[in-house]
Amino acid sequence: MRTRNQYLDLLRAVATVRVVVYHSTGWAALSIVFPAMSVMFALGGSLMAASLDRYGPFAVEKRLQRLLPSLWVLVAIAVPAMLAIGLVWDWRVLLWAFPLQDPPATGFWLEGLAAMWYLRDFLWLVILSPLLLPLFRRAPLVTIIIPYVALAVLTFAGWRPPPVLHDVALYGGAWLLGFAHHDGLLRLTKRRCWLVGVLAVAGAAWTLTHPGPRGFDLNDIPLGNALWSAAFILVALGVSPTVRPSRLLTVLNARALTIYLWHVPLIVAVARFAEWSGLPIFGWVGIGWRLAVVTAALSLVVLAVGWIEDVSAGRRPALVPGAPSRRAPLSPAPAYALARSDQ
Repeated sequence: MRTRNQYLDLLRAVATVRVVVYHSTGWAALSIVFPAMSVMFALGGSLMAASLDRYGPFAVEKRLQRLLPSLWVLVAIAVPAMLAIGLVWDWRVLLWAFPLQDPPATGFWLEGLAAMWYLRDFLWLVILSPLLLPLFRRAPLVTIIIPYVALAVLTFAGWRPPPVLHDVALYGGAWLLGFAHHDGLLRLTKRRCWLVGVLAVAGAAWTLTHPGPRGFDLNDIPLGNALWSAAFILVALGVSPTVRPSRLLTVLNARALTIYLWHVPLIVAVARFAEWSGLPIFGWVGIGWRLAVVTAALSLVVLAVGWIEDVSAGRRPALVPGAPSRRAPLSPAPAYALARSDQ
């Protein structure tokens, strides 16, 4: 039986919490201190490479089986609600079942489902992985460089490709670095420390000289984001510290998809309630109470529908993952059985 890498679980848990806090607060510094989305794509690439080595092309089907059911639960609520308030039915609504493109949205859900781009891009990278992994193993360095070069060309030329192509260029490098991690190619050495420094300086320089509408928020500065995130990933995945298992890590990893899918609708709902009721939204008081309410509501949602992730992964459904299993005490063997065993 394979043992879980608790350090990777820790990175995923931190990334999940960071995403929720960022969307609740809007603190741009969080995108620099921990570029969570790139880390999540890198972890996804590492896990996908492991699945491909184990299952071959069937790994794509297995990954889709784990991703889509949790989405369908949210969609089963969101789509009827949007149709009820005037969303016009056409074939693109069906994309909510398999969002390879951005499906239509309206009303509250236009904001509430804004983070679905991550699942869209993740699905594309999963589907492309059976082709990408052999190419990567033939020419690792060249393959990793290609997305960064493509992003640089798009940036300098000022081209605006479809969102999927842009995001594959932005996060494809992180996915491929995940491949490299799985193949043991990211161990941090003195030589690679120089590369980390070059990437970090280049990313910081571009970010400082090309601020976005929210200042130095990396989510508004794609090239700076990609370069800075590459440096971060090389360090984060280049080391392998020992991390002790914990119940919190187990819960956050077993429910990461549910947390991601539901946190934005809850954040938007709480913000709209604050606007309606006149409660503070900004400042430490506003951010504090909103984050507390979002956390509580998200916990309830995880309890209600998080078990779907267990079913998708082929695990026994659990209200709270990681609970120690209770085993019935062994009863002493009957005397006649002991007597028979001595014969």
